[in-house]
Amino acid sequence: MPELPEVQTVVSTLRPRVTGSRIATVRLHRTDIVNPAGVDLPPLLRGRTITAVERRAKRIVFTLDDRDLFYVHLGMTGQLTVEHADAPVRPHTHLVMALEKRGSRSEKREGLELRFRDPRRFGGVFWLGSQSPDDGLGPEPLSLRPGRLANALARTRRAIKAALLDQALIAGIGNIYADEALFLARIHPLTAANTLSPEQVGRLNRAIKLTLRRAIRARGSTLRDFVDADNAPGGYRSRHQVYDRAGETCRRCRTVIERIVLTGRSTCFCPRCQPA
Repeated sequence: MPELPEVQTVVSTLRPRVTGSRIATVRLHRTDIVNPAGVDLPPLLRGRTITAVERRAKRIVFTLDDRDLFYVHLGMTGQLTVEHADAPVRPHTHLVMALEKRGSRSEKREGLELRFRDPRRFGGVFWLGSQSPDDGLGPEPLSLRPGRLANALARTRRAIKAALLDQALIAGIGNIYADEALFLARIHPLTAANTLSPEQVGRLNRAIKLTLRRAIRARGSTLRDFVDADNAPGGYRSRHQVYDRAGETCRRCRTVIERIVLTGRSTCFCPRCQPA
């Protein structure tokens, strides 16, 4: 599932392409991708201008000229791309928005479309209107202070890997970057969150930020489906230290990387660098 670095990459490539564009037409091919159920999305979008595109956690949040908001969640296989109108529409493309770019003197049709494609349909389009996109989400990890992280972890006995996946505790981290940050911090994924020492929490806070920033610079990790708004894959997968490398040797100490299942999720770690 795309996580913070992948979503930030989509936002960074999407923003210059669509900000200031008017949504001329909307073609919705599946109503079940729209939330809340029953929302008639096309008339809410048609004729509106996109004034901002931002990231909140794993959400791609659009602001319209009437200040209404909606966001796209990529789920596991979602792709949000800008295509030329004459480009073939790929299977499982559920939403197409034709864009008009405002020029300096007059409105000019650019022949571009914003397309949302999602073969497995775990993602979707969420209409917020005037509601905040922050509902139920914890703080952003890139601006999280060690003290706030320590307070949050002190309130849960869950394994630290499971705690990091809780979007109400920290927003934006998923399976890939939880494994990578724990490796960098030298913390075993099964360690109870409320038993971490202040020194360990400080290491983890730094490791989370460093891992995410490195992944953002590499434009995210493409395991299978992820592409940015220009259909380009991410380059961080080759730099993974432990994630999806079970049975391979640790790049730091040459110990074989192990894999366990924690809360139904694959978890990879180095037993020497991350002792229990």
